[in-house]
Amino acid sequence: MAEGSAMTVTLITLLKRRSGMSKADFIAYYETRHRRIGEEVLSGYASRYVRRFLHPVDGTDQDHDFDVVLEIDFPDQATMDACFAAMQPPEIMDRIIADEERFFDRSRNRAFTVEEHASTLPDPRAVSR
Repeated sequence: MAEGSAMTVTLITLLKRRSGMSKADFIAYYETRHRRIGEEVLSGYASRYVRRFLHPVDGTDQDHDFDVVLEIDFPDQATMDACFAAMQPPEIMDRIIADEERFFDRSRNRAFTVEEHASTLPDPRAVSR
């Protein structure tokens, strides 16, 4: 990418459901209620808002560090900063926090920006095994 050009900023947040909440109830609440708050506050700022719910490959139903990977893309750092600034008024932040406390263990939330490095792989249909 050329120097000085805008670059997408991806925010990854690892989220944990609150104790005693089933995974099914957690997903249902997120997708029917909390997602809408996210769409509302991110609208006009974010270009992508994706929830990736984690299901262990081995199928074991045990406690894990996180239950969902939240991915939000912003066109650039300035837009992400503007979004978070717009979320700071108490009437917005209090609404977000109150809803999160219904289904997240907020003490376990972790957020990161992502530095992406991608490999180009051959089409698997074209590779003989």
